Amino acid sequence: MSTLQQDLRFAPVRTAAPKRLSQAQIASYNRDGFVQPFDVFGAAEIAGIRAYLDGLMRDMGPEGAYGINCYQSRLSGLWDIATDPRILDHVEDIIGPDILCWATAILSKKPHDPKAVPWHQDASFWSLSPARTVTVWLAIDDADAGNSAMRFIPGTHDRGAIAVQKTGDGAVFHKQTADAESLGQPFTNALKAGQISLHADMLVHGSEPNLSERRRCGFTLRYCPPQVQITDAAWASGVEAILCRGQAGDWTTHPRPANNDITQTQSPHVVGNN
Repeated sequence: MSTLQQDLRFAPVRTAAPKRLSQAQIASYNRDGFVQPFDVFGAAEIAGIRAYLDGLMRDMGPEGAYGINCYQSRLSGLWDIATDPRILDHVEDIIGPDILCWATAILSKKPHDPKAVPWHQDASFWSLSPARTVTVWLAIDDADAGNSAMRFIPGTHDRGAIAVQKTGDGAVFHKQTADAESLGQPFTNALKAGQISLHADMLVHGSEPNLSERRRCGFTLRYCPPQVQITDAAWASGVEAILCRGQAGDWTTHPRPANNDITQTQSPHVVGNN
């Protein structure tokens, strides 16, 4: 695989007959770089998912809160969430009928967790081109400003790669979007457990330390169409994509795993999350 130059330009979504999103919501995604909230899992279903993810984090040990990355091809329970048709119908309205899931992560901020995720653009950490990944953020717990819900800076998704600067102590990443405060008023991605949001891969976003008494746990899923290419061979060696719907194009994909025991496998790849 040769190294390809990244195209980080945003391409407006045009969907003639959407399955879940209204044309107004698609216009909002094009304008702001995100759209939310959408009800997907009812109370009983999200309680079951929460219990399952809690079990994975317990089995993982101290690294469980932030270390369960990209297991979608290795754990059948995560595969089943990633391929749930209710999620995919929302994703299809953004990226089209051919859907790959190339990354997932459990992100659990415990009460009084001091870690901050600085302002950043996801695609700047990835070796993918063009920038067409949409991230689904599934709320496992209720998330709001009080317990450090993710925040977006609307409209920053179509500005290309924004300059970065070094971060200070206590940040998850070593770099952050420069002068983010000048880019606009942040929007708090408040979600009830079982709801999802969708955001573009070049949208500036981050989250603050969780200073509350409540946990804030979410499950992120990264979806792209097969037109997206991996631009770096070394990076490609750690990507284990699954085909969720339609055709895979040139991507190598993995079937639903028989295993659902995290102690019997490990993550193939780690990418930046929040």
